[in-house]
Amino acid sequence: MDAKVKAGIWVSMAIRLSDMAGRSAAVLRKGDPDSGGILCVLRGRGGVQVLSQIRDAEGRAAWLRATGPAAVDQETADAYVARQVQRDPDLWVVEFDAPDLQPPFEARLV
Repeated sequence: MDAKVKAGIWVSMAIRLSDMAGRSAAVLRKGDPDSGGILCVLRGRGGVQVLSQIRDAEGRAAWLRATGPAAVDQETADAYVARQVQRDPDLWVVEFDAPDLQPPFEARLV
């Protein structure tokens, strides 16, 4: 099982990687700096996708395309994020410029 990185540190790393790739990024909502979950909003050419941080059956970190395999409109993405924040007030929400809807950080998508 891999070590769990504190949420605030992970967010800083992801924003730095995005910046190094020439993509803009912004924290839309700060969550718990130690143990908060993370949602990544990918803003692409054809719409938006939201990735949700999960663990697979073996306990490895992974990302779920929470709004589905295809891009959705902003209203749908906002509604998803709002529902998740209501369930988990410690949640971080980070937005990335992602023309290809691929995250600017290493991610195993499931």
